[in-house]
Amino acid sequence: MIIANNLSKKFGKLQALDNVSVTCNKGECIALIGPNGSGKTTLIKCILGMVIYNSGFITFNGKNILHDWEYRAKIGYMPQIGRYPENMTIGQVLDMMKDIRQQKGFNMDEELIQAFKLDSMMNKRMRTLSGGTRQKVSASLAFLFNPDVLILDEPTAGLDPVASEILKEKISKEKEKGKLVLITSHVLSDLDDLVSQVIYMQDGKLCFHKSIEEIKIETKQDKLAKAIASLMAK
Repeated sequence: MIIANNLSKKFGKLQALDNVSVTCNKGECIALIGPNGSGKTTLIKCILGMVIYNSGFITFNGKNILHDWEYRAKIGYMPQIGRYPENMTIGQVLDMMKDIRQQKGFNMDEELIQAFKLDSMMNKRMRTLSGGTRQKVSASLAFLFNPDVLILDEPTAGLDPVASEILKEKISKEKEKGKLVLITSHVLSDLDDLVSQVIYMQDGKLCFHKSIEEIKIETKQDKLAKAIASLMAK
């Protein structure tokens, strides 16, 4: 479980987060959405420990993250743009991450590596890969260490339709196992039948945090994109 309580963060005069409080429970797949500059990325980076907030606090399984950095090993993170050493091969990048995590062979989840057929591309150098294949590497790394929490930033961006479906099926499986999945996406149609809750942010503030059922009942819309548009028009 991740709890953010009264979280605020300023970058100079910009109020990136303004007193944001959210609770994210195991077994939920939560869409974190909002326009550019809404505070989504800052919130994610605060949870990951990549940005230090000015006030408030975040707990991971009941422990304040500022006092317990080991929690990061329990999070699989897929960035919007994965940056890797250009001269390394896919296999070398995977081995490097296994060495860093000191988790070679133990409880590994290589399902996406095989589903994306990366196992037949291990000798390809990162500089030669298309954007879509880089995304496949990023997705595979996020799931590789069998984390309790998955944070996926625009996970289907750049993926072909087949790869996108493979990834969405994998996300559903992990949610069914009781894991917490937090997804940001501009393509709301990708989130239909996937997410159980929506956190909507704007101008650094939390606008709402509701279940999909609540949103559909309130808006009388079945599709997430139409439902969100209806809510924001009020």
